[in-house]
Amino acid sequence: MKIAVISDIHGNLPALIHVLDDIQAREIRQIYCLGDLADFAPWPNECIELIKTLNIPCLQGNHDQWIAEDSKIVALANHSAEEARDRELAINHSKATITLDNKAFLKDLPFQIRLDYKIAAKRWQILLVHAHPDSNNKHLYEQEPDETFAFLLDREQVDALIMGHTHYSFVKEIENKWAINCGSVGRSKESTRDASYLILDINEDRIIPEIIQLDYNKWSVRNAIKDSEIPDLYAYFWDAK
Repeated sequence: MKIAVISDIHGNLPALIHVLDDIQAREIRQIYCLGDLADFAPWPNECIELIKTLNIPCLQGNHDQWIAEDSKIVALANHSAEEARDRELAINHSKATITLDNKAFLKDLPFQIRLDYKIAAKRWQILLVHAHPDSNNKHLYEQEPDETFAFLLDREQVDALIMGHTHYSFVKEIENKWAINCGSVGRSKESTRDASYLILDINEDRIIPEIIQLDYNKWSVRNAIKDSEIPDLYAYFWDAK
């Protein structure tokens, strides 16, 4: 059987639609979302409504929590004062424009999802988190030592740990288990800025992960951001290579 895992939509409706169309074309019926539905592009309500309409199980990302709870925004150490200001303006824009129903939806999202698949004689345990099993404000990058992932896989007693949050995809096999970042649908930091998601092919004898990256009309997103009240810093993101 195959499942798809998406994450970090960040209000980018064109990217989300393109990815969902690709998943449908591959005839994959089960989709999971790791959160961060809003911020930085102009369609947070539309993205949330689409996830709701399709009944896609979804986690609460750190941005979802900040919006739902109107909680303090955690600053990033590597940001300049200008970047920090624009980031707060963008998140506050989401807080002001997302509907009350959608805020309630974000507030009720779970922190993690555990999947238990039995394929013939084999049982697979898979843990979905937004960022890290301990916190949505922690980062796990591909460059982390294998021992870091091996410890978490063993502690959580799972065959695969799947995450998002960093906006960089990777697949690491560690002692016949998997640590996977599915990347970002709506705001990938990889060089092409293509929409990224994960297909997990779950078989009796093995799990086969595949990162899918799709080009789409990024310029439409760039221009829509420039025409919105979101700071132009987030439009210039699409110029980077």
